[in-house]
Amino acid sequence: MQKIIINQKYYGSIELPENEEATRVFSKVMSAFGTLKRMEIGIIFPHYKLKALSSYQKGGARQELEDIELYIELGKVLNFNTDDAVKLKNSIELTNDIAHNHYNISKRLTLINKPKATQNSDHYLFWDIENFSNIGSMFNDVIEKFNIADNRIYVAANPDSLYLFKSEWEADLYDYKKTLKSFNFTKCDHGKNVADDVLLANFNALHLHNANVYLMTFDRELKERFNTQCHASNNLYILEK
Repeated sequence: MQKIIINQKYYGSIELPENEEATRVFSKVMSAFGTLKRMEIGIIFPHYKLKALSSYQKGGARQELEDIELYIELGKVLNFNTDDAVKLKNSIELTNDIAHNHYNISKRLTLINKPKATQNSDHYLFWDIENFSNIGSMFNDVIEKFNIADNRIYVAANPDSLYLFKSEWEADLYDYKKTLKSFNFTKCDHGKNVADDVLLANFNALHLHNANVYLMTFDRELKERFNTQCHASNNLYILEK
C-alpha cells in the first residue's frame, strides 16, 4: 500500500501497481494536488494523447485505461472531481476493441417491434448523433458490420449541439474517410426535439417495407415514436443501455 501524504497531511493509502507508469501517474497527481492546480485528466495525459484516445484504436489503450483508473481511485482518496476521467474511460471502453466484451453495440441492438426477426436484406440507419456520438463504435459495430450504404444513413443534429461538437464529430469521422455530408445529414432549426422530428420524418418519407431499421439513440420517446410508425414487415432495432 502506498501512503498518500501531501504537504505533511496524511490522506490515506492506495494500492499502487508496481510499474513505472503507475509511479508517473501517482507523482503527477500528487504534485498537481499539492500545488492547488485544477484537477483534470489532462494532468496525466497531454492534449495530443487525449485527442488520440477519442478515436478508435484497434487493440490499444490498455495502459491508458489503467492510468485513468488509478487517477479515479486517487480522486476518491483526495476527494477531487473525476467526472471527466470517468467520461473518458467510458468513451475508450466504448470505442476500442479491448472493451467490446463490456460494451459491444451490436450485442445491445434489440428487436422491439416483433418477437422474431424476419429475413430482410436492406439496412437503414437513423442516427441521433447528439444523443449517441460514439463514432468509432458506430462504424465498427453497426455501419461496417451490416454494410450500410452512406445514402441509407440519416443523421440529424440540433444547432446548439452542432455548434459545440461539429469539429469533434468531423475529426472522428475523418478516421473513416467520412464527413457529416457523406450521409443524409440535416442541420436542424432551434426548437424542442427538432432533430427527433427530422429523423422520424426521414423514416416516414421512405415508406420502408421488409427492411432492417437501426435507430441509434438513447431517447425513449423517439424509440416509441419509431415503433408506433414502423411497418410490421420491418425489423426495428433500438439501442438498449
